[in-house]
Formats: sequence, C-alpha cells, structure tokens
Amino acid sequence: MSKLFYEFFCPVKVIAGHKALEHIPFELGVLQSHRPMIITDRGVVGVGLLAHVESALAEGKITIAARFDDVPPDSSMDTVQRAAAMYRENQCDSIVAVGGGSVIDTSKGVNILVSEGGDDLNVYAGAHNLKRPLKPLFVVPTTAGTGSEVTMVAVISDTQKQVKVPFTSYFLMPNAAILDPRMTRTLPPHLTAMTAMDAMTHAVESYTCLASNAISEVYAFSAVRKISTHLLEVMDKPDDADGRLALAEASTMAGIAFSNAMVGLVHSLGHSLGAVCHLPHGLCMNLFLPYVLEYNQSLIESRLSELLLPLAGAEVYAATPAAQRGSRSILHLRAMRDAVYQRCKLPRTLQETGKVTREQLPLIADMAVNDGSILFNPREADVEDLLGILNAAWS
Repeated sequence: MSKLFYEFFCPVKVIAGHKALEHIPFELGVLQSHRPMIITDRGVVGVGLLAHVESALAEGKITIAARFDDVPPDSSMDTVQRAAAMYRENQCDSIVAVGGGSVIDTSKGVNILVSEGGDDLNVYAGAHNLKRPLKPLFVVPTTAGTGSEVTMVAVISDTQKQVKVPFTSYFLMPNAAILDPRMTRTLPPHLTAMTAMDAMTHAVESYTCLASNAISEVYAFSAVRKISTHLLEVMDKPDDADGRLALAEASTMAGIAFSNAMVGLVHSLGHSLGAVCHLPHGLCMNLFLPYVLEYNQSLIESRLSELLLPLAGAEVYAATPAAQRGSRSILHLRAMRDAVYQRCKLPRTLQETGKVTREQLPLIADMAVNDGSILFNPREADVEDLLGILNAAWS
C-alpha cells in the first residue's frame, strides 16, 4: 500500500509514565497558564481518580480556578455552554480534561466557545471552520480506547434536534496528552475490554484501509502488539500498572494512526448500530471487527498476514505458512474475543447483546452505507453486502 503522496500530522505532546501527572504544572507554566479549569464527570470523581490530578497540581503550586464535573455519558451542546460559562465566570486560562471520550469532546467544545466567543457551537461545526489556535488544553484519559487525546475531532449532541454534530479542525488537538496508569487502574473489566477493542479496531482498520501510509502503519502495528500482549493480563490482574500503561499507550498510538489513515466499514456499521440500538461504541467495534475483516480479506490479504506477527507473536507467525497467515490473524482476533467473553461476558455477536432484533438490521445497513467511514474501506459495499455482514454477526 505504498503511496505516491500522503500527509501525517500529530502535534500533540505525549507525556507517559508512572508519574506523568506530576508534569502537568510544568506544561501549564510553559504556556503561561496559571488558572486551569478541570472538566470531568461524576464517575471519575466518585472513584477518586480526580484526587491524583488535584494533588499533582497542588504540588506544582497550580490553583484550580474552577471544576466542572457534570459531563454526561453523551456530550451535549447544553453541557458545553454551561461549562464555558463557568470558565468565563472564574477567569480561567486553560483546560485540563480528565475522563473518557465524552469529557474530552466536551472540553474541545468548551475550548471553542471560550477561545472564539459566543454560545453557538454550530457556527464551527463541520470541517476546518476554526482559523486560529485555541486556549491551552491538556487531556488526562481515564480509559484506554478512544484515542481522542490525539485527534482533531469532537462529536457533540444537539439534544433539541436529536443529532450528533461533528467538529473537525487541527486546532482542536490538545497541547498534550498525559498517560498515567493511575488513571485507568480502577477501570472495570468490561470497560477495560471494550475500550481496548475500540483501540484494536482503530489500529487494525487504519492499517488495512485505503489511506494507510508508511508512518501511520508503524503506530498501528505497535498498538496491535501492545493490546495483544497486555489486554488479557490486565483483565486478570487489574493492578498491573505496567500493563495499564501499555494499553494507554496503545490507545494513543491507535488514535494517532487512525487520525492520519482513517477507519473503515467496522466503524460505519458500529456508528449505525450505536445510533439505532444505543450500544457503547467499543462494544460495537468488538462485534464487527472479525466479520468485516473476512469481508475485506480478498483485498487485504498481505496486510492481514503482516498483522499476525503483533497479534500472535513471532513463534506463531514463523510456524504459520504464508498463505494461511491472513486467516490466522482473524482466528486470533476471534480467540481474543472468546477469551475476553470468558472473563467479562462482553458480547461477540448481535444476538448476545440482547438489545438488537433482526428487524433492525435493514435500518442499520441503510444508515451504514451512508456513513463517511465507508469511503476508506478497501472493498466497496452496498446495502445487501452490509446485510450479509450483519447476518454473519448475528450469532
């Protein structure tokens, strides 16, 4: 998949390690920021994770000017407006986002309003409608899956219109992502699994889809290896700090990869299933990954063969005949899903979710065929093709 031309862009500084949080005050100081606002959710506060960040800021003599901890699971325009009002009232000069995808998207939305002024986010919806840098934004992920800490995308719900509004701009990228294993150590097994399989899908799709390039594939390859090596270990030993850090690194690597190489049909189907049946995004990725790879296999055989090495290790790779390596990669992903299911019952099929009916499959297919991610899938697909994948994923 060599390209005559491609672009690669990731200006986000990554600060990773067992004491990464303690570096936030220095990074704030470099940007002349002394009154940060923390944006988080009540779940993060409830399990005591925010205390680690507050302690690190206090040690660095940084005063938290405001704390907004009312971010819902699905970010909304109203939430962004309320947080932006708090930012202005307390004369904050930067944002520290502590949470998962919804918190990070909310923080990006708040940063638009406090940097550009006004209360109407819709003015900046779509692609590249921001024309200048925003206020300093630092992200501390508490899950290891979305990769939002290194992407230029935010999705925020307009609850009045009942639509999800996308925002895309290079200026939405945070100044730094802080990866500290203390922030994911309390993540329950099913969320550990869901978020890791989200990251795995980002990595595999970015590696096998049409916009893959020489630099993005290195990040994707390493992300696959880290998840394959550490996911089950972390599920068995949740306090494994090294494993937790490796999964966080994998999520960030996969985020960098798919920001530059895009994703494909797994995401098209996942976006549609999530919208119709209100299932978590990571679960949708876990459901569809092997079935879409089987659909694409005839066109991505060499890419799938290469992935057997990070998925299964050098011994399995060397012992597998070259012609069988692509299929073996898919079998390994299936085995990983089975192992995860044994540990936390994360559904592997649509039927196992208990929330999807066969009558909904045509609607999901109709929505997926119009999803933007399908444009980067290596094999074209129409509604009938998508119905075929959905039926294969049923049981």
